[in-house]
Amino acid sequence: MFCYLWIHKRYKQPYLGVVEGNRFNHPALIIEKRSRMKIMLFDPNKDLPIDTISIILQQAINFYKAGIIKTERK
Repeated sequence: MFCYLWIHKRYKQPYLGVVEGNRFNHPALIIEKRSRMKIMLFDPNKDLPIDTISIILQQAINFYKAGIIKTERK
């Protein structure tokens, strides 16, 4: 799994969960009790920050492309 969208149980807000998010830093990402993941909360009353989402996803993709994060090939 690369990333996912979900609703935060405590905050009742949608969020983007980035698997292996612990490998890079971005001010919009929050680390909680998950060891590998960081999340980005979204305000449901505002437009999505597309530029920020794009930057975060591109950083994560770069880890996979560089081979830093191994992928399972079948």
